[in-house]
Amino acid sequence: MKYTNVAIRDYSYHLSDNIVTSEDIETRLMEVYTRLKLPHGRLELMTGIKERRMWAPKTLPSDLSTKAALNLFEKQNVNKDEIDLLIHASVCRDFLEPSTASIVHGNLGLKEDCMIYDLSNACLGVISAWAMAANMIELGQIKNALIVSGENGGPLIEETIRFLNTNPDINRKNIKKYIANLTIGSGAVAFVLSSKDLAKESPCIVGGAVMTDSTANKLCQGDGDPGSLMMETDSEELLQHGIVLASKTWNKTKEVLNWTNDDVNWVIGHQVGIAHEKLVLEALGLASHPTHITYDSLGNTGSAALPITLIKLIEENKVKKGDKVALVGIGSGLTSLMFGVQW
Repeated sequence: MKYTNVAIRDYSYHLSDNIVTSEDIETRLMEVYTRLKLPHGRLELMTGIKERRMWAPKTLPSDLSTKAALNLFEKQNVNKDEIDLLIHASVCRDFLEPSTASIVHGNLGLKEDCMIYDLSNACLGVISAWAMAANMIELGQIKNALIVSGENGGPLIEETIRFLNTNPDINRKNIKKYIANLTIGSGAVAFVLSSKDLAKESPCIVGGAVMTDSTANKLCQGDGDPGSLMMETDSEELLQHGIVLASKTWNKTKEVLNWTNDDVNWVIGHQVGIAHEKLVLEALGLASHPTHITYDSLGNTGSAALPITLIKLIEENKVKKGDKVALVGIGSGLTSLMFGVQW
């Protein structure tokens, strides 16, 4: 994938004010921790996640995505009547049918000839939606695409705590496949991608690459309805597969972009936790490059994680004109999608 006409025109996000710390979660699991002789504080120690945000029970993903989009439109850099394509790209959806995008379209009052659909690709949802929208912009089929995501990790954490506290068969070995559930956070994002003539001073997506290792598609699987989610993850094996796949994808990305590691000014990865960040960046030869993290304060917000982290970096005014930013995406399935962004 190589692009010459795709700009990140504007962006916004939405976060809950309700903060849940890793200590809060472990306190609710104290009986299990005591029975299994697990040390208090291990969740933060293993992951680097101190806290995450949660919304009230039964909060709909469409409401979160709508709020993130409204925050974007309130900046008045983009008019909602300009939107030609709306993609709802989070793991969380209101229901199976119709598309959650249809609810967001109605909430925002977008024009009737705006194409809509949901795109589901685990934690790569938003970045995958960027690729779809960028292709259409590059082909001249559309001018502006709105990509939104509304991730609510609350139901997954609540169901996991309930399950661990009521299941007498939980032991030190099988509890491992549920620990990843406790790292999940909540967040919503909205991005508008546009043709360069509409956003001449904006950063541009210059291209990227994607690779897939579907032999790992059973290592992280979620099930359930939006109000009672459950997931099992073989975190150690998933990480090993992810490191190999990410290395291949980064090498392919550099070929497409004609970049070397020395060309990269910033690198941002998916926000899983401290071990994932360290090992993946080391494998890519990017461990010494400047990066930015949000997992410590937001947890793993799924498809919103990497995009929110990019916005947070931009907000700190650290990225300068001419900088090249590598976006290192990876999601269960297992798929890796990486982009180069030029400021």
